[in-house]
Amino acid sequence: MTSKRDYYDVLGVPRNAPEDEIRRAYRRKAMDYHPDRNKRPDAEQQFKEVNEAYHVLADAEKRTQYDRFGHAGVNGQAGGARGFDGYDGFGGFGDIFDSFFGDVSGRRRRGPQRGRDIEAKVVLPFEEAAFGTEREVEVNRIERCSQCNGSGTAPGSVPETCHTCRGMGQVRQSQHTVFGNFSQVAECPGCKGRGTNITHPCSNCHGHGTERRKRRIAVKIPAGVESGMQVRLSHEGDSSPNGGQAGNLYLSITVDAHEFFQREGDDLLYELPVSFTQAVLGTELEVPSLEGTENLKIPAGTQPTSRFRIRGKGIPHVNSGRRGDLLVSVKLEVPTSADAEQRKLLEELARLYSPAEEDVAGKQKGLFDKIKDVFD
Repeated sequence: MTSKRDYYDVLGVPRNAPEDEIRRAYRRKAMDYHPDRNKRPDAEQQFKEVNEAYHVLADAEKRTQYDRFGHAGVNGQAGGARGFDGYDGFGGFGDIFDSFFGDVSGRRRRGPQRGRDIEAKVVLPFEEAAFGTEREVEVNRIERCSQCNGSGTAPGSVPETCHTCRGMGQVRQSQHTVFGNFSQVAECPGCKGRGTNITHPCSNCHGHGTERRKRRIAVKIPAGVESGMQVRLSHEGDSSPNGGQAGNLYLSITVDAHEFFQREGDDLLYELPVSFTQAVLGTELEVPSLEGTENLKIPAGTQPTSRFRIRGKGIPHVNSGRRGDLLVSVKLEVPTSADAEQRKLLEELARLYSPAEEDVAGKQKGLFDKIKDVFD
C-alpha cells in the first residue's frame, strides 16, 4: 500500500507557513489539478490529495494534531461499546474547491447532504486516561422522526416533486470569477435540495423528518489520551435532514490532575523526597507508580539535580501502545533547624570537607555513620 505524502509537501509550503500562504498554495494547486481543467489521468487523484491536505492544514486544531502525530492524528482507525474512530480528522472531505468557486463541473452532487457534527465533553481520572476505560456519554442529537421515519409527511401522504428543480434538488447558475466564467450548480431554493415538497407534514416533526432526542452511547476510550485531544465517532452525530449519512460525534477529552504525578508526553514525572544523609550515603527507596511501587537505588553522592529513569512505567502511546518512562527527580530535604549535637556534627563535616584538610577518608566514614543516626 502506498504511503501518504506529507501534507506540507503536497501543497508546497514550509511547516511554519501561515494560514494565508496555505490558502494561496491551495488555490494554485486546485486550479492546476481540477479534473475539469486538467485532463491528465492522475489529475483527479492529485486534486483529491490537495483537497485532503488543505482540509487538515487550514484547520488550526487538525493541523496541531497532524504536526504532533502525523497522518495517524487525523485519520480514522478501527476500534457492546463503540471504539474511537480516530482523532479529530476529516470524516469524508468534500470538494473544497467548490467552497471557493462553486460546483464548476456541472455534475449533480453525489447523494444528499450529511448530518451536522456534534460535540460532547468527557472528563477522566488520570489513571483511566492512562490505561483506557469504557464510558457512557450522553448526547442530545437530531435523529430521524420516529413517527414518519424521516419522510416528513403525514401518514397516507407522499411528497410532491419540486416544480422549480423538477426533482433534481439543484439549479444551475452562471458565475463570473477572476478565473473566468463558470457554470455553478447550487441548491434549489424551492425545496432546499430535497427535490420534493411536503404538502401534508408529519404532526410530530412538522415536515422536517427529524426530531431531537437524548441518547447514551457506550464508548471504549483508548489508553494514553490526554487533555486537549479530540476524538471522533463516525456517524454518531445529527441525522441528515434528507436521508444522507449522519454527522460525527467529537469527544473533547479533559484529564484530571494526579495527586503527585505530572505528564510529559508519554513520560511520567515524579519528585522524590530524599534526606540529606540518604543523598550523601546512598540508599534504596520505594517509588510510587501507576501500578504500585518500584524499588529505586539512590547512589551515594546523589545531587539535588539528579534524575532517574525507570523504563516502561509511563503512559502508553495512544497509537502504538508503547509505554513511556517514569522519570524520578530528587527533592533534597534539608532540616529547617538543628539541635546542639546536630550542629556540632555538621560543623565537623564542614571542617572535614575543607580543601585544607588531608587524608580524612577514615574520619568521614565514621562521621557519616553518626550523621545518619542523628538525622534518620
